[in-house]
Amino acid sequence: GIKWMSSLEAKFEDAKDKKPTAEKLERLRREKINRFRNQHRINIQGTDLPDPIASFDQLQKEYKVHPKIMENIQAAGFHVPTPIQMQAIPVMLHGRELLASAPTGSGKTLAFCIPLLTHLKQPRNKGFRALIISPTRELASQTHRELVKLAEGTGFRIHMIHKAAEAAKKFGPKSSKKF
Repeated sequence: GIKWMSSLEAKFEDAKDKKPTAEKLERLRREKINRFRNQHRINIQGTDLPDPIASFDQLQKEYKVHPKIMENIQAAGFHVPTPIQMQAIPVMLHGRELLASAPTGSGKTLAFCIPLLTHLKQPRNKGFRALIISPTRELASQTHRELVKLAEGTGFRIHMIHKAAEAAKKFGPKSSKKF
C-alpha cells in the first residue's frame, strides 16, 4: 500500500530518517575550526592543515609533549596559547614547514621551541642536534633564555654561540670539524 500523510507529517518523517553523515559531520567540524581561527585572527594557507589548539593541555593529550616541558610551560605562567602558538605549534609538530608572521611579544619563540624540543624527544650525547640562527644578539639571548627555561629538568643542554673563538674555547678546538 500507499501511506497517506500530511505534509507536516512528511517533514517530521524525513527529519527522523536523516542521520548525520560523515561528510556533514566533517563539514560542521571544519566550520567550527574556521570560526575559531577567525575569532583569534589566525590566517593560514596550505593543504591538509592540522587543527589549532585551544589550550596547552592539548599538547600533552594529542601530541605527547614531555611532561616536564608541560610543567615548565605552566611554571613560566603560560596558561592559554597566543594565536601564533595555537596554530604554529600543531603545524610544526606535524613536521610541516612554516613561515609565520606575528607582532613582537606574540609568543613566536615559544611557538617554535616547544616543537623543537618535542622532535628531539630526549637528550643524546651526539653533539649539536638543533641550530637556531638569529639575526641579532638580543634575539639570540632571548631565545636562549626561553629555551633554557623550557628545557629545565629535561637534560637538554642549551648553548649560545656568538663568537667562533669563544666556541673553540668552550667546546674544544676540534669542535668546528666535529660539528
